[in-house]
Amino acid sequence: MNWKLDDSMPIWIQLTEQITKRIVSGVYPLGEKLPSVRELAADASVNPNTMQRALSKLDDDGLTETNRTTGRTVTSSVDVVNDVRNKMAEQQVKRYLDGMAQLGFSNEQAKEMIELGENDL
Repeated sequence: MNWKLDDSMPIWIQLTEQITKRIVSGVYPLGEKLPSVRELAADASVNPNTMQRALSKLDDDGLTETNRTTGRTVTSSVDVVNDVRNKMAEQQVKRYLDGMAQLGFSNEQAKEMIELGENDL
């Protein structure tokens, strides 16, 4: 998997966001075991402590669960994942509307632009 990391914010936050996107999009399915911290860290080319910090945040957010004997798994709660997905979608919509407002479009005009774009697909 491709990891996109830059200097715009702390690496562990970027890792958390990218793993969250992978969970809500189904790349990491509900209830499935995640690769180990070391495997994920090696894949992302980061320090294992940095990856552990990101994964601990996912545990805190309820997206992952850690078991000493079986490792870390994605939550099996559809509700938790749907809540996170909806919050992320709301943030995307807000960014879009804010960007369109900066271009001088009203929310209604921004909606029309989406509908026009759908016709081009």
